[in-house]
Parts: sequence; C-alpha cells; structure tokens
Amino acid sequence: MKQLYEKCLELFKKYKETILYLVFGGLTTLINIVSFWALNKLLVLSMDKDTALMVSNAAAWVISVLFAFVTNKLFVFESKSLHVGLVLKELVLFVGARLFSGALDMGIMYLFVSILGFNELVIKILSNILVIIINYVLSKLIIFKKKK
Repeated sequence: MKQLYEKCLELFKKYKETILYLVFGGLTTLINIVSFWALNKLLVLSMDKDTALMVSNAAAWVISVLFAFVTNKLFVFESKSLHVGLVLKELVLFVGARLFSGALDMGIMYLFVSILGFNELVIKILSNILVIIINYVLSKLIIFKKKK
C-alpha cells in the first residue's frame, strides 16, 4: 500500500500542473453552469426571457473567467506575486486569451456545423479539446510565464 501511495505521489508531483489545470477547469465549468442557471432563474423574473438568457450567460462567463484567473494564477502556475502592475498585466492577457479562444470556438462551430454540416456535438467536443490546449499553452508560455 505504501508503494502505491508513493507512486501516486510521484505521479502527482510530476504532473501537478496539468492535474490542477484540469481540476480547476472542471470547477470553472461547474461555476459557469451553476451561475448561469441561478442568474437566469433570477433575471427571468424581471426581464424578458431572451434578455435574461444573454445577460446570465455573459455574467456567468465573467464569473467563471475570474475564478479561472485566480485559481490558475495562484495554484496551477503558481504566480504568487500580488504586485498590482503584474496582476493587471496577467489579468488582461488572461481575459484576452479567453476571448481569443472563445472566438476561435465560435468560428469553428460556425464553419464546421453551420457551413459544412458536421455533427454539432462532435465538433463541440473537438473544439473544446483545442480550446483547452490553447488556453493551457497561452497560460503557461505567455500569461504566467516563469522568469528564469
């Protein structure tokens, strides 16, 4: 049992960044869905359904991107500096990267589903895999790049 524990600990240390990225990515997705659902239920009481849908979706995106920024900064890529200038730079780059990958996802969906007629679920899954990889690479190599 001790050998299994040590092997698991060794694997965790080796792949810590990737594991934490996937864990916090899952939590980010959960936060996005739950906040969208809660906000939509609340807002639909005071505005029309379509407006509530769009406002809830936009607000859920902002909430989940902020959560992802904090968790990626502190726990995944361990960028511990709280210097205002650095945090603002990282935040702007992070949001910019998420806007880029979101636009890429929209473009892929439009091209492959709306124009070329591929199955939307298959394309959405493939697009999300690409988006996750792009977000990870941009975060690791540009946004939270460790200084040597």
